[in-house]
Amino acid sequence: MALKIRLARGGAKKRPFYRMVVIDSKNSRDGAFLEKIGFYNPFLPKDDPLYTAADVERAKYWISVGAKPSNRVALLLSRSGVCEKPSFNETPKKSAPKKKAMERMQQQSASAG
Repeated sequence: MALKIRLARGGAKKRPFYRMVVIDSKNSRDGAFLEKIGFYNPFLPKDDPLYTAADVERAKYWISVGAKPSNRVALLLSRSGVCEKPSFNETPKKSAPKKKAMERMQQQSASAG
């Protein structure tokens, strides 16, 4: 059984509230979970104590057993020192200018300079 630590959505329409849960990776986002280890409220400021809270000991235990946190959960847990902060790629290669756009920019810089 592959375990994940991820966010399960709760709250009203357009007012999300998330629980950090340990879940089998094959279950749905809001499906049956093994244990609730914390919560995350994105509407509060980041310095608010109710913005996020997690049971650090249980999170460390589940990670030691083999549960893998999602990117968002890893970011939230890294503030508590449970795991390392995930690295995100800055820009995808798809967003880079294509060949003709690069030639056009080179011509404009040559004619301006």
